[in-house]
Amino acid sequence: MRTGPEEVTLRAVLLDWDGTLLDSYHADTQAYLEMFQELGIGWGAAELARHYSPDGHRVYRAAGLPRNRWEQADRLWGRFYQRQKPALLPGARRVLRELSRRFTLGLVTSGSRARVRRQLRHFGLSELFAVRVCCEDAPRRKPHPAPLEVALRRLRLKPEVCVYVGDSPEDIEMARRAGVRAIAVLGPFPTHDGLRAVRPDALLSSIDQLPRLLKNY
Repeated sequence: MRTGPEEVTLRAVLLDWDGTLLDSYHADTQAYLEMFQELGIGWGAAELARHYSPDGHRVYRAAGLPRNRWEQADRLWGRFYQRQKPALLPGARRVLRELSRRFTLGLVTSGSRARVRRQLRHFGLSELFAVRVCCEDAPRRKPHPAPLEVALRRLRLKPEVCVYVGDSPEDIEMARRAGVRAIAVLGPFPTHDGLRAVRPDALLSSIDQLPRLLKNY
């Protein structure tokens, strides 16, 4: 990877979780739909897809849910999500193990700490990540750069020696605002048009393509 005339060696690959490594679209959607029904919100899958964001509070705002009910919505969503059993995306495990031999890996996600840690343990991936930043670990959520900046501070790395890989426009904006090169992956969530519109530094059709891309960095 280059920043200006001098070559910079890539040292760390930071990744999103849901939709980038975890095939969680069905689980996520089902939890939202059950939560909407419980709260009397007349939204279906089409409305959710149209207003989807990795920041659930943006979804609540779009659905007209009063702020004083967001905590209740979070609890309901978490309860309904626990019934779901999302799997890793095809190739995700192999990609992570391959990349871990060359780079420091980190996870920067909007998911809750309890859920993400539980899923990492379930898939046997916890030891691969040198740092994990979840929604409770930063003062602001994506697309604000704060979550990625927390990861950089914990790793004691400069932005120019890292890349961030995500599946939503918010991921790309966060990376750019943090000074980190942004790689987009077309995942299961309804974000493909938005990703193309924000013009990431690279756009992959699947996570399988990431190791080959990074050979050129």
